[in-house]
Order: sequence, then structure tokens, then C-alpha cells
Amino acid sequence: MLETDPEKVFGWLALKSIPRIGNVLFKKLIDRFSTPENVFAASPEQLRSVEGISEGLASAIRSRRVGAAVKREIDRALEKGFRIVTYADEQYPCLLRQIYDPPPYLYVSGELDGQSSNIGVVGSRNPTRYGLSNAGRLSKGLVSLGFAVVSGMARGIDSAAHAGALSGNGKTVAVLGSGLERIYPPENRKLFARISESGAVVSEFPLQAAPEPHHFPARNRIISGMSLGVVVVEAAKKSGSLITARLAAEQNREVFAVPGSIASFKSAGTHNLIKQGAKLVEHVRDIVEELAPQMTGRLEPEKDDGYYHSDPNQSADMNPDERKLLACMEPYPIHIDELIAKTSLAPGAIAGLLMKLELDGHVEQLPGKRFCLKNRGRS
Repeated sequence: MLETDPEKVFGWLALKSIPRIGNVLFKKLIDRFSTPENVFAASPEQLRSVEGISEGLASAIRSRRVGAAVKREIDRALEKGFRIVTYADEQYPCLLRQIYDPPPYLYVSGELDGQSSNIGVVGSRNPTRYGLSNAGRLSKGLVSLGFAVVSGMARGIDSAAHAGALSGNGKTVAVLGSGLERIYPPENRKLFARISESGAVVSEFPLQAAPEPHHFPARNRIISGMSLGVVVVEAAKKSGSLITARLAAEQNREVFAVPGSIASFKSAGTHNLIKQGAKLVEHVRDIVEELAPQMTGRLEPEKDDGYYHSDPNQSADMNPDERKLLACMEPYPIHIDELIAKTSLAPGAIAGLLMKLELDGHVEQLPGKRFCLKNRGRS
């Protein structure tokens, strides 16, 4: 693991700490002067030649009354085992450099690969089981092909995406809307540790930064910015995941969406994305086929990517009643009373058949006597 050189990163944090120097202006200064040290050494006239640098801001850069706070932040990061990866480092995601307002540096827990092929997978914080299952299935399939899965470590779809990637022994990157010492949501502390072991958790915010609401749109631009494309698994009409999809489109990234039930408001946002031209995703191969022109080689997913299989004729061991019952079932939960009505089988017989199908791995029981087809890709 490459260690952070405190002297090397000091100038980056010092320049960013100057009021009124945001990400866009920071990038202009680096494009003009190459390093923060050169920025601080530049004359007022040279600084003012950069669009956006006023006389007052040039004076602030020249005086640079910072130091102790920046040094404490760097020392704290090193003490906690974190690294600070700057825009100039090889570990900085290459695609992220291309966006309009890339963060000058990232705090990193774990190992960040600047050259990895990343796919963003995002969605609702309050998903259905269908959404959670698909997030895990797709992420597991993506890492099996060598992609890294990027998400926001939020509740719901994001957490399922990270977990799916980890279950496939693949790499995943979590982008936080808070500092690395303010894990949010708090219940994801164990997930934070697991991701850090095989991938990376990153943030552009100071270590102790709280999860402020305005941090999350900024976080979303990093998720899309470092990815070849973004998959929205499940999202309502006003979901924050749609911000990530919009940013991806603005950054010239591919946008994908997983369809859901037309009766579910939790899929209304993803359906709108599809209407607007997002690629509809059922299988991992839908993603790979769209990205193939950008890849160095053709990637072929395994024939069985864990999708739902509802054809009762696939099992030669089923009796006619089992086939009849399974044919009435879907990935969406259905109440046992509805199954009784659809099959005209006796309640006692239905209960026994469902128990057998559950034990055989064909269906899954949910609270409230509801049943659905089991996603075979779920670990």
C-alpha cells in the first residue's frame, strides 16, 4: 500500500482551505500552475490571469494564513490509517478527472484503483425486497466480470449493491456524504470495514464532516463521475438516485434502469428514466453490451446470472399441483389467499406445497403469509 506523504499533500489541503476556492477554481489553478506549490509561488499578476481569481483572492493565496489546522487534519488521517489521494496521483480515478468539478483530493480507507472499470449501482433508501435482490444480483454479476461496483453506502439499494459485490469476492467503492470518521448511516460501520478490506471507502469531505443534506448531491457526482455508467435499481419520482442519473448523463456516462411493477410508486422514477432513454436492464449482459465499445475486450457474463426463473417445466421432479402453483407465482409477493383463488387448490394442500417449494429453493416466504419466487442469485 502506498503511504501518504504529509509534505506532498499539505499544499493541496492548504490551497483548498482558502475561502472562495472551490473545486472548479482549484482545477483551473492546477491546470495553469501544475502544483499547489507553484500556485503559492506565483505572482499576483500571474494569479489574476486565471479566470475567477480577483485581486483580493490573489492576495489571500499569497498570504496563505493556514497551516496548523491543515497539519492536524493530515496527522489525524494518517493516525487513523487513512490516505489522502490527490488529483495528481495514479490512484485517483481516471474518469473522475474528466468531470467539470473533480475533488482536488479524496480521503481513502482501503485501496483505491485509479484504473479500474467502475459501474455505479444506486437506488432507493426504502426499497422493496425485489429491488434489494436485484441490486445484489447485478452487483455480484458485475464483479464476476472484473468491474468494481460504486455506490453511496446508504441504506437500502446502496448497501445491497456493496453486499452483492462483496459476496462475489469483488471490489466495491463506497462514496460518503460525510467524513470518514462520521460513518453514515451508523449501522453501516461493519459494512464500512468490509469494504475497506477489499476495496475502498472515499470522501472529499474533512474527516469530521457531518452528513449534511447538501453533501449528498456532491457525493453523487463522484459516484457517477468515476463510473462508466450508473444503474438505478429502484427509485421513486423524487428519489435522490435520479440526481445521480442526471449527473451521469451530464458527464456523458451511460444510464441504466431496472424496471419494476407499474403498480409500484417505488419504480416510478426508474420507469421515467427508461422513457427518457435509459437502457432497460434485466441482466448483467444488458449493461455489458452497452459498454462493450468502451471496453478493451468483449466481456461475456455467465449464462446464469441469478435471474428469477419462473418456468415450472424446468424441474422434472415436480408433480402437476406443484407446477400449477409455481406458474401462478412472480418475483413480487402474493398472498396465500390469492394463490388459493388462482389454483382452486385446498388451503391445506397449498400450505404443504408452498413448504416443499420453499425447501427446494423455488419460493420464498415473506411476512403476512405472502410468497414470491426466489431469486437464485441471492446469496
